[in-house]
Amino acid sequence: MVKTRLIWSYTNYIMKDKFFEYIHQLQDSITAGLEKIDGKATFQEDIWKRPEGGGGRTRVIENGNVFEKGGVNISGVHGKLPDSMQKYFGVEDADFFACGLSLVLHPKNPMVPTVHANWRYFEMYDKDGNIVDQWFGGGQDLTPYYLFDEDATHFHQTCKTACDKHNPEFYPKYKARCDEYFYNSHRNEGRGIGGLFFDYCKASEDMNMQNWYDFVTEVGDSFLEAYVPIVAKRKDLDYTKAQRDWQEIRRGRYVEFNLVHDKGTLFGLKTNGRIESILMSLPPHVQWVYDHHPETGSEEERLIKVLQNPKDWV
Repeated sequence: MVKTRLIWSYTNYIMKDKFFEYIHQLQDSITAGLEKIDGKATFQEDIWKRPEGGGGRTRVIENGNVFEKGGVNISGVHGKLPDSMQKYFGVEDADFFACGLSLVLHPKNPMVPTVHANWRYFEMYDKDGNIVDQWFGGGQDLTPYYLFDEDATHFHQTCKTACDKHNPEFYPKYKARCDEYFYNSHRNEGRGIGGLFFDYCKASEDMNMQNWYDFVTEVGDSFLEAYVPIVAKRKDLDYTKAQRDWQEIRRGRYVEFNLVHDKGTLFGLKTNGRIESILMSLPPHVQWVYDHHPETGSEEERLIKVLQNPKDWV
């Protein structure tokens, strides 16, 4: 029994370190790929520490040829689970470790979609330091301002290809969860056209933690392939001031979701996370126009109809 527990604990210790190392490498590869497609701006790095334990490496890009603002952040935090989160998980006297990579990119050109992605790992411990729960989570999703069907298909096909290498049921399952999660219920519309969302991926008879690690890193490794070809195709398209205004109005919906509904944002705020890194996801220029509705038959209206009725892209 003791030997089994030691092996189990050692395996999970390795898992924590292995995923933490992975997100460092992934941050390097993603920021390099984004700097290349932008061609002007570079990511500025900010190393920070959390007083209660842990810290992170924030990288922000601003005022580039392509990206008006964006961030690719990693963090690894640990310590006592705050009372509000203990109540949420139904535990007492629990400690935790959480690490992950989170990114958001807001392009200048309204023809280029905003993108969000996150891959994370969480452990919870009892008062003796034993792991009592652990899971992976994550996903990636696209928020266009003007809808190019072939871009949506490319993004979703890349997601599906990554999923299918591990389980053919993953893509339809996590695509549906993405549509459900990134939904502005107070607006009765999706934040974007979705992608993948998965959470509480725990060991089971079908998937051990190594299997989940392989799946999550597969999705993480697919990000640049899913997004950069879309950016390359749309970044030099012409646009009008009216189209830029529409982009900023839609960005307002993005802000609403992040501040009202997003669990990651709320978790960061409740665990004394770093405010600058948490709110990095917010775009620099946003509009709220009273009772705004797009013109009938316009491309803007077509987008809204799709957001109100999520569709299958592949």
